[in-house]
Amino acid sequence: MTTSAAPSTPLKALARIRPDVRAMHAYSVQPSTGMLKMDAMENPFRLPAHLQAALGQRLGGLALNRYPGERVADLQAALARHAGMPDGHALILGNGSDELISLIALACALPPGADAGQRPVVLAPVPGFVMYAMSAKLHGLDFVGVPLTADFELDEPAMLAAIARYLPAITYIAYPNNPTATLWDEGAVQRIIDAAGAQGGIVVVDEAYQPFASRTLIDRMRAQAQRHQHVLLMRTLSKFGLAGVRLGYLIGPAALVAEIDKVRPPYNVSVLNCEAALFALEHADVFAAQAAELVAQRMVLIDALRQMPGIEKCWDSEANMVLVRVADAARAYEGMKTRKVLVKNVSTMHPLLANCLRLTVGNAQDNAQMLAALQASL
Repeated sequence: MTTSAAPSTPLKALARIRPDVRAMHAYSVQPSTGMLKMDAMENPFRLPAHLQAALGQRLGGLALNRYPGERVADLQAALARHAGMPDGHALILGNGSDELISLIALACALPPGADAGQRPVVLAPVPGFVMYAMSAKLHGLDFVGVPLTADFELDEPAMLAAIARYLPAITYIAYPNNPTATLWDEGAVQRIIDAAGAQGGIVVVDEAYQPFASRTLIDRMRAQAQRHQHVLLMRTLSKFGLAGVRLGYLIGPAALVAEIDKVRPPYNVSVLNCEAALFALEHADVFAAQAAELVAQRMVLIDALRQMPGIEKCWDSEANMVLVRVADAARAYEGMKTRKVLVKNVSTMHPLLANCLRLTVGNAQDNAQMLAALQASL
């Protein structure tokens, strides 16, 4: 005699998912088919045809039946040279910056059985990159956001007070910041780094937009190594021009990086990612020229925005994005979408961003199309 098992229901299985995860919203990517995509700060330039052919031939010859091997070490060495990594430092790779943010949180999270009342704190200025808070919550850390000033500068006294109060395990400084494109005052950033280090915390300086910025912290890390023994520098090749490759890297004192490397999944970077990144670094001059062109187009775009009726404010930028405030961001966003131009409505991310749109800096043709759609939508 056989008996049938009780029928299962999705609701019973869903009960096994953490309540806080079920309450979250997944990171969403807007559909963009048939649209001019100006919402994600992507490089608008494709590889030149001859480099496309060379890369295709090189990727086609890879041993895809094997796990990643020595070429990962080759890429680490190439990135260290490219970035000018200081002596005594090490570098690890991630599947984009997102994975590195997750690994840092995981390495600092409480072990099983620890007192939940002692949850570590992740601290960052807000508005900022959403993954700092999301990763903290997913790994059981508390997130504390310190509001920027009304003009999106660091509120240094508030940051220092928060560090003294919460003793954060991790403090993020996006340099430049997303979505404001701000490269904060160098002295204020250094004082915040020093304060976080004095209480035993880690500081992560996120330089995702470094190709478009006028300065980088790595020069100070090299010149004052002892002062920055608690600092991790995070970069990505997404803004370098390889958003589709998904490759980020983290530089820091070797002893600190070694601990974070322990929670990295094995083979987290594929042979395809690795070889494409190595190829790009061999042709770094091509990507540097693209970045220079985008910096030039950024100034043209900002000048046009500041002369456009209906733009209430256009902020300076040190990234490949420009933040503007309009009278009605939702209306302008929908109007641009109707005209087949996709930008980012950031007005709901934080009260300081009320009626703000974030515009990607593209090539001259893309920028002209975006400006026309924006003007018609205001």
